[in-house]
Amino acid sequence: MTKNSTSSATVPDTVWLGRGRHLGPEPEQDVRRNLIALKAAGVLDDFLELEPAEAARSTVLHPRDEAADPGPAARRLFEARWRVADDVTVRAQLTTYDPESRRKDGDGVTWVLAAEAALPWDVEWPSPATMFWPDSDRVPWDHDTVPDLRLRATNHLPKDDDELRHRLRDCTRQSWFVHVVVHEAMTPDAKGEQPVLTALPPSLRHQVVEHRATPEQAQIADFAMKRELDVRMPRGGAVILPPAPQGPDYDAERFTVRSVFLDGSEQTELLDRVREFATLPRPLPADAEQALTRLRQGWHLLTPDEELDHAQRMVTKYAEALEAMTTSRDLYREAAEAAQAALAEATGGDGVLRPPAAGKADGSLRTAFTKAFSRFRDPK
Repeated sequence: MTKNSTSSATVPDTVWLGRGRHLGPEPEQDVRRNLIALKAAGVLDDFLELEPAEAARSTVLHPRDEAADPGPAARRLFEARWRVADDVTVRAQLTTYDPESRRKDGDGVTWVLAAEAALPWDVEWPSPATMFWPDSDRVPWDHDTVPDLRLRATNHLPKDDDELRHRLRDCTRQSWFVHVVVHEAMTPDAKGEQPVLTALPPSLRHQVVEHRATPEQAQIADFAMKRELDVRMPRGGAVILPPAPQGPDYDAERFTVRSVFLDGSEQTELLDRVREFATLPRPLPADAEQALTRLRQGWHLLTPDEELDHAQRMVTKYAEALEAMTTSRDLYREAAEAAQAALAEATGGDGVLRPPAAGKADGSLRTAFTKAFSRFRDPK
């Protein structure tokens, strides 16, 4: 998988993207059990599991290209289809990958999830993540690819200056998630330690990482953010970190909340700002672009109507190919016959080439062969 690479494209408004790590021992088994349970409950229309090599071989809707191949590090590919409000169809692919480096124990298995709906995405729809992963804190699927960060949890900023700057840099350049930093004006109680962003709508809840800065980190965190990202962190407030590259629609002042009360109450202003931020155009990382291409061009879980349509299109395509081959064969035969006739005329039928007969143009032989072989160049 590529690192730190972006394209000029933005995430389509019909698409939901996620990339994280599962730190448990059996990630694919966790996915399998969840898919089976949701299909039995009628939540999913259907699902499919493929080995990467099988997925690459059996791409059926479009000719397979490099972007539709999960790649050599892929472990398994899962597809699921379900419907949301007003019978809107959602198609999603989840691919699991071996970690890029095995130098550390507990690197976990990387996963990439791309989902697309037939209409622009509504954050109130169910989260695609919980269609594949169990919605349980006991299953550790929800870790960011940036180390030591987890969704649905509070993640305290590093105390070391250099580590803090590196964390901020990695979050904006490597992570696919939205990152929000909340400053604790004073040490919170048990209620205040709970993440405030769990009150977000379902589809947005699993796209946001909540960071916490302790009371004594006010100056150091503010300085690091100003230096690395050109944003400020208010005391006792919160700021939504900008994407990289930072787009023209991001307004640091707009996405800064001056007061966040860590008392267990719903922080409406912060939640509204996060929802607003999620509507902004977001850069589409190169590896996310590949995942989206794979979803669109490497889809395998066809409905009966799609299978029929595909079969009809394949019949038409094969018929056209057969007709082209037949036409080509006939043209070659006609050209060969014309060439033989021209050769017979030039040799008198005995294979011996003679000068042109008196009264005939010198170019007649060349003209005869040119007409014969022009059939190859101009099949019309």
